[in-house]
Formats: sequence, C-alpha cells, structure tokens
Amino acid sequence: MNESVYDQMIDDLFIRIEEALDELESVDIDYESAEGILTLILPDQSKIILNKQPPLLQLWVATKFNGHHFNYTNGQWIDERFGGEFNEFFNEALSKQAGVPIKLSVEA
Repeated sequence: MNESVYDQMIDDLFIRIEEALDELESVDIDYESAEGILTLILPDQSKIILNKQPPLLQLWVATKFNGHHFNYTNGQWIDERFGGEFNEFFNEALSKQAGVPIKLSVEA
C-alpha cells in the first residue's frame, strides 16, 4: 500500500467513526479532528486518541489504559501485539472507558 492510499483509508475511517458517534444515543462522546489525529472526549473528560503514522502505514490508538498499533493486513486493521481486529477493539475500548456498552460499526 502506498502512502496516499493509506491516508485515504485512515481519513475514511475517521469520518465513519465521527458519523457513528453523531448517531450514538447511549452516551455523549465529543470529538475533535485535526491533522491526522482524531480525539474522542468521553463524559468523564478522559480521551481516546487515534492518529495516523504515515511512515509506518499504521493506525495508533491511545486509551487511558494502554496504546495499540494497527497494521492493515488482509483487508483489516490488526493490532500488531495482540492480533485483534480494530472494530472489535475499538468497541471494547469505548465501552470500558465510557462505563457503558457501546457497539459502533465503523468498518468499510
């Protein structure tokens, strides 16, 4: 994958996340997006930060509990340490940090 394809894929993912958060009714999660970084602000003011890592073609995610690096493999973003798929990880991280079950579909 080249960097322009990577950039478009991450930009599209961030837009899908923003749209899913706008439709979420169970909890109010604000977000800010700028220069390859999407910051989610949860009700307790904790944050989940997603950011591009173009030199590595990775998606990095930081929660208040830990950080994860995702590589695009076989059509999915896969956690390089634990092997989990991004959408599943993202829902678990949101739910844990928000303290309520959250189920978003952000896959393409």
